[in-house]
Amino acid sequence: MNKTFKTLDEQINILQSKGLIINNILEAKEILLRENYFFLNGYRLLFMISESDKSFIPGADFDELYAMFHFDRHIRNIIFKNLLIIENNIKSIIAYNLSMRYGYKERQYLDPKNFTNDRKRKKQVDDLLRKMKRQIRINGGQHQATMHYMDKYGYIPLWIVVKILSFGIVGEFYQILKFEDQKAIADDFKISRDDLLVYLPILANFRNLCAHEDILYSHKAQHDIENTKYHQNLKIPQIDNKYIYGKNDLFALIIILKQMLRKNDFFLLINELKYEIKVLEEKLHSISIEKVLNEMGFPLNYERIVEL
Repeated sequence: MNKTFKTLDEQINILQSKGLIINNILEAKEILLRENYFFLNGYRLLFMISESDKSFIPGADFDELYAMFHFDRHIRNIIFKNLLIIENNIKSIIAYNLSMRYGYKERQYLDPKNFTNDRKRKKQVDDLLRKMKRQIRINGGQHQATMHYMDKYGYIPLWIVVKILSFGIVGEFYQILKFEDQKAIADDFKISRDDLLVYLPILANFRNLCAHEDILYSHKAQHDIENTKYHQNLKIPQIDNKYIYGKNDLFALIIILKQMLRKNDFFLLINELKYEIKVLEEKLHSISIEKVLNEMGFPLNYERIVEL
């Protein structure tokens, strides 16, 4: 069945027919026009009776739905700026380590001999180096710093190149490094090489989600992170020997950020999230804030992670 265009009045009627209370029709229509019915409606699941019954729970109103939309936007902005810090950190640390070890000219740091010698991964190495050279060629001419180095010196050092590479490419780049280089970079974050291999694609996934303003609060990564001391110390419940929070959800990302951000940055992150959660709680009446936290993968004592 094809989806057809719906006018603002029709959108309002659909929401009301499913039991959503709309106290101010004109304001709701303005919001739907400005924010897009599809995106706003993406937050309806919290307020549904069940997966089979798509009706809104009794008492749920448009203001709550919009408050949830706003909450997700605000925490997305908070998470995004911290992910940009991590992105800059990982790029800088990779550039420093590899430039010191292999040199700072492209023919030096992009020499295939600098990467894993696993024959099974030769194609991956070749493909990624080709992809990096393509990004350098295409994006290099659009940035003042890269153009400056090319015009003045005839090459672009790695600490400049990383600025024009996507976070996803940088994560792939880390995967093809030699074991000792991976370990040296992970050591700078005081985490294991194995953990960083898992963390980087998760960080890139959440970063791209935030950049494109997709729904964040209920997002699940494709892979789980390993159990950490934070799971244990926060006494997160388990089902079938698996922690119910902090594995592939938003709280899993918080656990990663706890390990990779500087202490003061992480403290500010949690305080900002705490504030937004409190603001949302005051606007909800048909559901509890605990239901939202559950969808985020946040244990009720999530704030304690700052102390651990």
